[in-house]
Amino acid sequence: MWLSDKIPPMNEPALIQDAQNGDLDAFNSLVLHYQDMVFNTALRILGDDDLAADAAQEAFISAFRSISTFRGGSFKAWLLRTVTNACYDELRRQKRRPTTALEPETEDGEEMDSPRWLADPNMTPEQKAEADELEHAIQHCLNALPVDFRTVVVMADIQGLDYTDVALAVRVPLGTIKSRLARARLRLRECLQGFWELLPAAFRLHEETHA
Repeated sequence: MWLSDKIPPMNEPALIQDAQNGDLDAFNSLVLHYQDMVFNTALRILGDDDLAADAAQEAFISAFRSISTFRGGSFKAWLLRTVTNACYDELRRQKRRPTTALEPETEDGEEMDSPRWLADPNMTPEQKAEADELEHAIQHCLNALPVDFRTVVVMADIQGLDYTDVALAVRVPLGTIKSRLARARLRLRECLQGFWELLPAAFRLHEETHA
């Protein structure tokens, strides 16, 4: 799993410039800052720990090789475009190997009861069970979306990019992003209704208040 370390946002432009000049330490500092975001984005798109780790590694290798092409703007959006491309490459490989499941699994091939990225030692057993149920339902419904829809939902609703940065990251018009998000959110809502009895009570009550 990626380790987390934060750098002050004010250092980012200088670090990018140094990295563009070949400073590996500066690039590594950027990696430390963004590695959790990149991994979690890949995880939500691919739905598998190992595949996400591979995609994140490929994304950072690609970013290092092409950072000289970065011309300003949102570095986060630029980096998310890189990891999205890595995920798309992996999904294309999966189509050539259709027997490989895109579900969280253990090394023995069993579906994980509790994804490692969701673990919280302070949870009670009941809270942990509810979190597991919600996590599996959400990831299942994300996996059911077309990849273009899944990507914009992950970027906008999970990673918190504004619509303009999402459009830059996936290189489609802003209007297309808004349309995909609206349709993706509707599909997610409809899919989650199929897990009504599995979802935590608090989540069901939240949905009822907006019905």
